[in-house]
Amino acid sequence: MRVSVIGGGSITDDEAAVAEAVGRELGRRGHAVVCGGLGGTMEAVCRGAKTEGGETIGILPVEDRGAANEYVDTAIATGLGHARNALVVLNGDGVVALSGSHGTLTEIGFAGIYDRPVVGLESHDVPGVEPVETPAEAVDRLEDARDR
Repeated sequence: MRVSVIGGGSITDDEAAVAEAVGRELGRRGHAVVCGGLGGTMEAVCRGAKTEGGETIGILPVEDRGAANEYVDTAIATGLGHARNALVVLNGDGVVALSGSHGTLTEIGFAGIYDRPVVGLESHDVPGVEPVETPAEAVDRLEDARDR
């Protein structure tokens, strides 16, 4: 399964630890990470996935694939800026929403439009986002949604 992980581009050390733990859990279970490919949440989740041998895909807002963080296996340059947020969601079978701001909220909105299940770990309390407490619970819920 491909899982889109969304969250802030500028995050605290605690938020980075959560994102990295989500990446480790996804990698350990053999799921690919889809993200925006840059820093913050995106870098931390990719770093975590790589420690467990996971695959990472970064859908970049810029035209240069070289702008991807060092943990991205497959970088996809779009040149679309924030409009690429729809592509991040479309390329996952489910979404893990972490702490973030306006960009994260747009991705949550796109998940609703494109009928992707969304779990939130320390994220926004908005309709369509199922709150979870741990990275393992986040992945469990998305696996359950896939199997229905």
